[in-house]
Amino acid sequence: QVQLVESGGGLVQPGGSLRLSCAASGSIFSINAMAWYRQAPGKERELVASITSGGSTRYAESVKGRFTISRDNAKNTVYLQMNSLKPEDTAAYRCNAAVTNTARSTMSYWGQGTQVTVSS
Repeated sequence: QVQLVESGGGLVQPGGSLRLSCAASGSIFSINAMAWYRQAPGKERELVASITSGGSTRYAESVKGRFTISRDNAKNTVYLQMNSLKPEDTAAYRCNAAVTNTARSTMSYWGQGTQVTVSS
């Protein structure tokens, strides 16, 4: 089994910053791409940012220049640094990882989600 556990969400004022973390644990052989998604009430889930095992990154247009995704492969952890937050960034954020387990089976795993609320 593989588990993803997120942390770092909360309430922040517009213009503020938050850093989300997502740590993977369990029967891990290797982790391929990792990503952050978000879903606001009444809206579809959207990909916020992704990072490959080699460190290549992609971002949604709405967060380019404000958010930075990174990973620590030694800790099986992905981060999302969010700066200049806006009310429209308010959503439930979930991490996703493509994990090859010790049985050499690759599956997609999700964290439980962490709420980010941007409000004055």
